[in-house]
Amino acid sequence: MDVDKLKAILDALQGTDVSRLDWTDGTQRLTIRLGHPPAPTTSVHTMPMATAMPGQMGIPTPASITPTPFASAPVPTPIPTPAAAQPAPAAADNTFTVNSPFVGTFYRSASPDNPPFVEVGTVVKKGQVLCIVEAMKLMNEIEAERAGRLVETLIQNGSPVEYGEALFRFEPA
Repeated sequence: MDVDKLKAILDALQGTDVSRLDWTDGTQRLTIRLGHPPAPTTSVHTMPMATAMPGQMGIPTPASITPTPFASAPVPTPIPTPAAAQPAPAAADNTFTVNSPFVGTFYRSASPDNPPFVEVGTVVKKGQVLCIVEAMKLMNEIEAERAGRLVETLIQNGSPVEYGEALFRFEPA
């Protein structure tokens, strides 16, 4: 496939809601996936255990159990969850957040010499660039999903961000 044709296809898909494109032309096949799929969810299933009486299935009888003293029982310690991985709670009013579509590094401007894309109080339109998230050496522009006025920037410039982490808080405009 011609690289110029591929670039033209990618340019045409920018700014659209298309997330996947499958194209076949003779013996050539092209599959394009834009963005990242949602994080996989895991679930734990429990299986009921069979009950057995002492003396059955290798379970010792009370007479054959010898108590063994031990120093102390281990105390489970909770695993702390990083505050950054938790999305910021929406205020009781009608604000909404713009979240990171993937893991990467958050940048408020295109380069250190440029001003930030948006400042607190800025009214943005749908599709307006808000920031850049660098992921795997690719600079990905994050755009406003809907119009609003920026109330708060939730991440510091140059900080790592997680998938789904809130980046900005807006109020509808």
